[in-house]
Amino acid sequence: MGELHIHSVLVSGANRGIGLGLVQHFLGMPTPPKWVFAGCRDPKGQRTHELQNLASKHPNLVIIPLKVFNPASIKAAAATVEKHLGSSGLTLLINNAGIVRNTELEEGTLENMIQVYTTNTTGPLLMGQAFLPLLKKAVQGSPGSALSCSKAAIVNMSSIAGSIAYPLEWDRMQIVSYCCSKVPPASVNMLTKCHSVGYKEHGILCITLYPGWVQTDLGSASKQKPPVTVDASMQRMPKVLSSLSKKDTSTFLDWERKVVPW
Repeated sequence: MGELHIHSVLVSGANRGIGLGLVQHFLGMPTPPKWVFAGCRDPKGQRTHELQNLASKHPNLVIIPLKVFNPASIKAAAATVEKHLGSSGLTLLINNAGIVRNTELEEGTLENMIQVYTTNTTGPLLMGQAFLPLLKKAVQGSPGSALSCSKAAIVNMSSIAGSIAYPLEWDRMQIVSYCCSKVPPASVNMLTKCHSVGYKEHGILCITLYPGWVQTDLGSASKQKPPVTVDASMQRMPKVLSSLSKKDTSTFLDWERKVVPW
């Protein structure tokens, strides 16, 4: 298993939960990235205090406004990142932002479905498009042809709720808008497959990653306490990222590097 050597990384939904945990991990690496971009909807909002505190201690952390459901916001974020990177590219794009609405089958509405689908599925699609030029720059600046997260990669964070074949989640969490926005082949996992096929020629690794059922606001939406802490997930997930190679692109793996059935 190799080590991550990342020049730059962008994490969406970075002000809390898994996104914040990822930012903390990257900043705490023995050799941290030169640039860590933390995207969140309201950088000056009440729920960004911890992220702001990190930024005050780490000059390589840049907090940027990013609403993944808004194409104009995504383009503006890409332009901001490009200004900081200069002639270098973006090594790692982690599409982590996601929302959930507690609606069961009988309560699902058009508004809920559109809102959740736009954030959880369309958002990663538009993010990939907007940051593709910077990912391609990273490839050009990285020697060798092997795919890896240290060269250039898109990581789409998903949920085991997106697995039709995994029965436990159906008994535990029947949240129709969230499950549909995460269920293959219509959503995030199929998008990763499309990413892997479309961006393979550019040398970009693309993968879907399940961080575990983590104790976050989103993870607790089913009214049950998730078994995995953010710290426990962060101890495992970076190791998974460091181990990824060409054979893993387009796959759906969990925080313990196990293949998740679609």
